[in-house]
Amino acid sequence: MIRFKYYKIILLTLSLVFTSCKETPAQKDSKTLDTKHPSLILTQQGVKDIRAQLGNIPIFDKTLEKVKAEIDAEIALGIETPIPVDYSGGYTHVRHKSNMVVLQQAGVLYQILDDEKYAKYVKDMLMQYEDMYKTLPLHPKTRSYARGKLFWQCLNDSNWLVYVSQAYDCIYNYLSEEERNTLETNLFKPFADHISIDSPQFYQRVHNHSTWGNAAVGMIGLVMDDQELIDRALYGIKDLKLDTNEKDDDGGFLNKDGKAGFLANIEEPFSPDGYYNEGPYYQRYAMYPFLIFAEGLHNVKPELKIFEYKEGVLLKSINALLNLSDADGDFFPLNDGQKGMSYYTDALVTAVDISYHLGTQDPGLLSIAKEQDRVLLDDSGLAVALGIKNGKAEPFTKKSINLSDGPNGTQGGVAILRNEDIELVFKYAAQGSSHGHYDKLSYSLYEKGEEILQDYGLARFVNIEQKGGGNYLKENKTWAKQTIAHNTVTQNETSHFNGKYEIGSQHHSVLNYFSSENEAVQVASAKESNAYLGTEMLRIMAIIKDEDFEKPYMLDIMKVTSNQANKYDFPYYFLGQVIQTNFEYRAPETLKPLGTKNGYQHLFLEGTAKASSENSKLSWLNKGKFYTLTTLTNTNDELLFTRIGANDPEFNLRREAAFMLRRENTKNTLFVSTIEAHGSYSPVTESAVNSNSSIKALEVVLNTEEYTAIQITNINGNTKLFITTNTNASKEAKHYLKINDKNYEWSGSYYFK
Repeated sequence: MIRFKYYKIILLTLSLVFTSCKETPAQKDSKTLDTKHPSLILTQQGVKDIRAQLGNIPIFDKTLEKVKAEIDAEIALGIETPIPVDYSGGYTHVRHKSNMVVLQQAGVLYQILDDEKYAKYVKDMLMQYEDMYKTLPLHPKTRSYARGKLFWQCLNDSNWLVYVSQAYDCIYNYLSEEERNTLETNLFKPFADHISIDSPQFYQRVHNHSTWGNAAVGMIGLVMDDQELIDRALYGIKDLKLDTNEKDDDGGFLNKDGKAGFLANIEEPFSPDGYYNEGPYYQRYAMYPFLIFAEGLHNVKPELKIFEYKEGVLLKSINALLNLSDADGDFFPLNDGQKGMSYYTDALVTAVDISYHLGTQDPGLLSIAKEQDRVLLDDSGLAVALGIKNGKAEPFTKKSINLSDGPNGTQGGVAILRNEDIELVFKYAAQGSSHGHYDKLSYSLYEKGEEILQDYGLARFVNIEQKGGGNYLKENKTWAKQTIAHNTVTQNETSHFNGKYEIGSQHHSVLNYFSSENEAVQVASAKESNAYLGTEMLRIMAIIKDEDFEKPYMLDIMKVTSNQANKYDFPYYFLGQVIQTNFEYRAPETLKPLGTKNGYQHLFLEGTAKASSENSKLSWLNKGKFYTLTTLTNTNDELLFTRIGANDPEFNLRREAAFMLRRENTKNTLFVSTIEAHGSYSPVTESAVNSNSSIKALEVVLNTEEYTAIQITNINGNTKLFITTNTNASKEAKHYLKINDKNYEWSGSYYFK
């Protein structure tokens, strides 16, 4: 336990007689004290302010106490810097990864507590790394497209240097000039050169990997006051040629257009709304180097005005990322995304604190910081801690939002529709770099943070060495990226763009309209014209709150127009236990794969049926809640129950179910469905409440090039009509339409009544 009052009294007294960085005898002799340090993340003024507030800022004090206990335990164990041999998850990988965090935290503790044992610990470990690095070869694992030295890939080496730069800044004045020269000459400069000059295929790109590399080179450059390194970080390596045939380890081609460096990595991946083209999982990963380097630039090079670059997109991106999370704070698994990653991760603690400190001081961020229950031990964390202490926190409210994609906001986007406890994530974005999936116009659906219809996410066990060294599994390409793995249309058992990155990266879907003004009816619509040659898909998705229904329900309209007859597969990846269907199905005695390629080889066929009515229904139960899918069908439609897991002998894929509507030998067609969330089941009382669907029938009453109208009839016979405009969808447009001898008139993108 830290005795904060004791520390506060002592520190206030000592502040009268020494600066924030204590001089060692070696420094007094050499007279090399540099009064600019610390300045990277912690600043001299920040240290003074933190010391003055200790014992009076609960969330900061709590974080400090926890970190101090952890670092004291590490110091007691001694220093270990093993020769690297492992992939992610292996012992040496984990040890060096842990060391980088411990170094950063120990440096911070030295500044805040002015206890020399932390500085000595950092110095001793850095000297061990210096001694090892001088003769360290490339990492023995050869799988990466850019091998590091401490780690199997340059990406992890960059992680290390980003953290260690902060530690070096904190103990800079503890070290003698000779010690600094030794570290910079034998460790830091060669380390930065290997990441950049020696590894251009890693560094000279627009990608989250390169962002880490840029930040690593730039941050050590700021501490060392090395302008050449700072320029290399900001603008990339000049006059460098890359092998145009080289691919990265995710299958994406390297950047060949000369755009590189930290500024390019801000300019290209972020839309003006702050959406990051690789998706929220990788945005979360990249936010730490983006923001920690930006804060260093803000402190050391304020003339760059880095937080104003591209109209302040870095700070905008934090709000966008927070909105890309569900009710529990878990990020939606768009593209390659691991489920369960949330804004409780350390990277988002950094993002929230920096955004509050250097942004608009949005009180909603303080409520998230309270949920995170920790802050950074620096200037930003102090600002947040004081804001919480002073009662400024307000709820962070997530509403329906449309986030554009592309550097100019013109390459599609992601729409999130929120209505009470229901959230719908509609993806009509660009490819998403090498981490993108072939899932144009796909969606996922949530209730209170629980998946109703899922996006599979990635096929990877991150940092679990037994599963492919913790790296991407082959099933990520053969399953997770394929179109059939998503809740969208697959044509002729072939993925969008034939599953080819070089084609998919040239195209994006186009927004038809987004409407969230009416709290009862939230709608998004987008068009895809390039996924299949000669085929156009227009999808309209709505979350509707109707007084005739217990909860808001989803309406989904997919209009497909093609120049030839095709086979269309339309899956629904539901989670839970089948409760009821209104059709008879047969289960095969032997499970066989549904197909041989494009993801179909990973689907077992568990049941088949022919649609027997114009409305086919499936109800299921998941985590105490009932859900019902109602979809328009004809008697030629096949209804399939499938399960993931075929051709997966190593059990790399989750064994989860889907219901699939198959429509063959069809040119133009319309898929219409609703999903209702309703009722509950308690295993304690063993009672089911409202377990039946409230929808009696769906009916298409009009379908032309300009308009599509769907009538929804509930079990009491009440009807509602939803009309969507397929072409002239501007909010100002006026529409006049006659359906079944009744006139309809409205302004805007849709009609519902």
